[in-house]
Amino acid sequence: MFATFGHFCKLGNVRNKLLLISVLATCGCGRYADFTLPSPDPNGPRGPFHWQAQVAPVLGRGPQGAWDSSDVLNPSVVRIGGRYLNLYSGFDGKTWHTGAANSTDGVKWNKRQRVLSPAGWEGQYIAANGTVIESNGELLYWYQAGDPPRIALARSHDALSWQKHGDAVLSPGPTGSFDERAVADPYVIRRGEFFFLFYLGQNRARQQKLGLARSRDGIVWEKSRANPILDLGRDGAFDENGLGEPAVWSSGGSYWMLYTGRDRREHRRIGLARSADGVKWRREENFQPLEGTEDWDRAVMCDPTVEVTPEGIRVWFGGGDVPSPDQGLHGQIGLGVLR
Repeated sequence: MFATFGHFCKLGNVRNKLLLISVLATCGCGRYADFTLPSPDPNGPRGPFHWQAQVAPVLGRGPQGAWDSSDVLNPSVVRIGGRYLNLYSGFDGKTWHTGAANSTDGVKWNKRQRVLSPAGWEGQYIAANGTVIESNGELLYWYQAGDPPRIALARSHDALSWQKHGDAVLSPGPTGSFDERAVADPYVIRRGEFFFLFYLGQNRARQQKLGLARSRDGIVWEKSRANPILDLGRDGAFDENGLGEPAVWSSGGSYWMLYTGRDRREHRRIGLARSADGVKWRREENFQPLEGTEDWDRAVMCDPTVEVTPEGIRVWFGGGDVPSPDQGLHGQIGLGVLR
């Protein structure tokens, strides 16, 4: 999901060294590094990709008055022990929450319960829009919260009871950076000894571009000095007005990224980019951005999350029939395959 963010992390003219250190720690502005991702997997699907989607959504909104009655978006799907877990975002008209659903095949989903809601420093608007992976027998879920938007972390052993880390683990950057007003839309993959986090950053001009950070423990992150790793599209392009919601995988000797692009009418489609090292990305110009073809997703396709299979890349995504940058788009979750 996208939003118009109001506040930002500003260092100002600080003379006291101790105060500067404190502000840097609060803003998450002090850790930067030059790095690339390990070599991509040589096997698996390599493109060119062709899209095939199911006609109907696979996960719909809840009944009137439910916590997910307005929108159901932002799927984050992980396979655990032969079953699928989907931590998805639900909107009730005022607040975004995270809920859990289970499936044996990734198509038919059983909703379980709401598992996270905003509290404390997170404010009252959002604790959702996240990314989940399994690591050493534990589920790790990074999600968006707070004002200005930051990225938080929660842990679980059963997908129902979650322990929040406490403070945000990734915050906006310093004055003049591409992410000085907000960091959001996390997507995490594990490669070697590092977690790599792809995310949306918003600058003072409210432009939304994509960035990258890495961490050994999922808590302390270093942002790439190469940020932003993907800039706005050219005038008239489907992504000229903003980028977000990246989903990254490795196959066929490349890193691939599906991401959401917004045009000036706030219609959203999903584009594809490619990289040899996870840092330098180029758009796949011959790839037609994915757009909805059914009544329920005709205005918005967004929020991809992926599973790499020998037959292709399974993609769960959000869709809606109202061109809105954040919510109220009658959001539901669909499924397709890139072959």
